[in-house]
Amino acid sequence: MKRGNGTALEKGAPSKKREAEATGNIISTMTLLYLTHRIPYPPNKGDKISTFNMMRHLSKSHDIHLGTFIDADEDWQYVEKLHDYCKSVCVEKLDKKRGMMGAIKGLLRHEPLSVAYYKNKRMSQWVDHILAHEKPDAILMYSGCTGQFVYGKTAAGPRTIFNAEDVDSEKFRSYAEDKNRFKKWFFQREARLLRDYECRMAKTFDQTVFISEAEATLFRTLCPESAEKITHRTQGVDVDYFNPDLDFADPYPEGTRAIVFVGAMDYWPNIKAVTWYVDEVLPHVQKRHPDILFAIVGMSPTDAVRRLAERPGVLVTGSVPDVRPYVQHAWGVCLPLTIARGIQNKALEAMAMGKRIIATQDALAGIRPCPETQALVAQNSADLIAHSCTLLDEDKAQIEEARRFIIDHYGWDANLSNYEALVFGQNSSERI
Repeated sequence: MKRGNGTALEKGAPSKKREAEATGNIISTMTLLYLTHRIPYPPNKGDKISTFNMMRHLSKSHDIHLGTFIDADEDWQYVEKLHDYCKSVCVEKLDKKRGMMGAIKGLLRHEPLSVAYYKNKRMSQWVDHILAHEKPDAILMYSGCTGQFVYGKTAAGPRTIFNAEDVDSEKFRSYAEDKNRFKKWFFQREARLLRDYECRMAKTFDQTVFISEAEATLFRTLCPESAEKITHRTQGVDVDYFNPDLDFADPYPEGTRAIVFVGAMDYWPNIKAVTWYVDEVLPHVQKRHPDILFAIVGMSPTDAVRRLAERPGVLVTGSVPDVRPYVQHAWGVCLPLTIARGIQNKALEAMAMGKRIIATQDALAGIRPCPETQALVAQNSADLIAHSCTLLDEDKAQIEEARRFIIDHYGWDANLSNYEALVFGQNSSERI
């Protein structure tokens, strides 16, 4: 397999359309062009969980041509797995050096750098080939940066679904709030240009889809001319996988009681969240509960995160084969996020396992209210201290109502059936 220069894999899953034609049932079978900013396998982090489940669900009835990127060398081993779901695949390596050159050019061209970073001639040519020769019925673009490969190419053509998911421009605006002067300018610039880009994509494509009602409502205020084409989907959880009845060995040191944070630990909002907890919260909780262990579980911890493990009562695991034992045997899950967009998968997964959650309002913003989940909402360090102590004062418990809430509202198949209807053009309501 050719790695440095990208890979186009033409043979994959058998054609669903040909199978349908053979049986005379062609009404519900579509050819789809599906673009994602990161390989949708394995489903081991937020965006990949979404893109994989979309691919898995849609591939049951439709032919998928997938264009995607790889940003970690270890993911090359999973490319062949995509054949199980897709008729053809184009994979491009997201080379940091080339991406930085694209970003520099974007700086000169007054483009958002998070979009310019993904500029790729071969991906663009492959998209042109699929449009010309496969004539897809619909195009699904996941993440803002993928819109550039379709923009201006689909007049009176296939139906276009732009899965923006989060209002990324607002994330960059948040990044600018507590930075030095240069970083403040940089993030303000990115927020401004990215908002213009997001609105341009929304005006061009048939539907723009966000991960929560809150994100969709916000974007309607930022791009009112496209308000009627803005909707939101509902995230899902594999409730069979995140099942508290499964039996896992306790991964924590004997004599400790863990409060756990789960997430990719090279992502700045996650780094900021765990640093806040270790610096401002943990020392106070330890005075009352010296056996507390704050477990930071997630891949790619930065040096700054690894150094947190030098503090008493802090565990940094790095990548683990399975996060479920760490969630199951914790007293609770803590999400002290001050920057959060959309829906936090880690919150849904914790509730699916019946866990009590301590979280900021930002971390829970995209999730429909449900008092029965018994989530402890924190506004500041004092709240986090109090809620952590409350959690540890009690016996470890499973919150059955939290799991029932997830089963009732966040099952993948039901939610993706609604999304599939949107792809067909059968559902363009405010919520899908």
